[in-house]
Amino acid sequence: MTAQKDKRIVIKIGSSSLTSRHGEISRRKLEKLADEIVLLKDEGFEVVLVSSGAVAAGYRKLGCLTRPESLPEKQAAASIGQGLLMEAYSDLFISHGYVASQILITRSDFSDEARYNNMRNTINVLLERGIIPIVNENDTVTIDRLKFGDNDTLSAKVAGLVEADQLIILSDIDGLYDSNPRNNPNAKLLEKVYDITPEIEAAAGGAGSDVGTGGMKSKIEAVKIAMASGTSTFLGKASTPNIIYSAVEKKAKGTYFIVEAGANNLNQKKQWIAFNSGPKGELFIHEQVRTEIHEKKRSVLLTDILDSKGQFEKGSVIRVICKDGEKVGLGVINYSAEELKKLSSLSANEVDKKEVVIDIEDLVCEIELMVPVGV
Repeated sequence: MTAQKDKRIVIKIGSSSLTSRHGEISRRKLEKLADEIVLLKDEGFEVVLVSSGAVAAGYRKLGCLTRPESLPEKQAAASIGQGLLMEAYSDLFISHGYVASQILITRSDFSDEARYNNMRNTINVLLERGIIPIVNENDTVTIDRLKFGDNDTLSAKVAGLVEADQLIILSDIDGLYDSNPRNNPNAKLLEKVYDITPEIEAAAGGAGSDVGTGGMKSKIEAVKIAMASGTSTFLGKASTPNIIYSAVEKKAKGTYFIVEAGANNLNQKKQWIAFNSGPKGELFIHEQVRTEIHEKKRSVLLTDILDSKGQFEKGSVIRVICKDGEKVGLGVINYSAEELKKLSSLSANEVDKKEVVIDIEDLVCEIELMVPVGV
């Protein structure tokens, strides 16, 4: 393979691909993963690893015979397992001359724009210095309503954050099939996918292994986010020999979700608005305005607004909705809720009809994406 020093890869590895059937960390599986990452590093690639496995690695040390169900036990298991996991990764990469770093993230780190930018800056510095950032959700402190749900979603958001060239999602299944291969021996592997159609979504089944938390459906949702951010994605089986190296070479068995050249991808600002910000309120607009925004790419004006909901400040992200309830998108508002209320109370003669409430450059429309904004 030709060295490409500006090639940036995000690799997501699931719990079942890292642990033994007894739930302990599998040194053999970790060594395989580390060896393949080292091959990429030796050829000048930048690699970010999004690794599951903290709870799976720690719950037996906690004294549990099976994976815990309660949140406090999961968090306690993660506090044990995260250290074991990082120690194992660090030892393996150091033996090849590479340093690993740990980055623990919560959903709120993505929802705050300043912290979002700080994360990107930190990871960029690490990558520029040749470090391998190892990212995981901070399970020891995250509460259910603020969880990503699984590391598939986290990996897609990290790929967008660092502007990765490719996202590789490894699990216990070797790609997306047109039906469930566990039930249908004639199921066909879909090798290349360019659009996430309703048929593709219908082919995504439920969870696979009882060790991990994400099924094929969550992987497809993650792929949508990655593709909207301009990142092509590969889905394959972690146990396949040289799967990572082959995936980068486009020769691996699995499914390639391909972002075509010239696709309408979101910039960093719009990625944050669409997938990470979390709306603070709602604006209700006329139905005809939705069509004008989509077709003419125009801003949301004061005269477009029928009503607003929520206590938001200037600069907050607001969900824009039609009177009939259809979602239009998310955007950064130029006024606080109080300011907007005062402006709305003015007579028609006192209002500037061109007063911009949400600038089109700060608006992400649902129609532009394959996945609902605000995920």
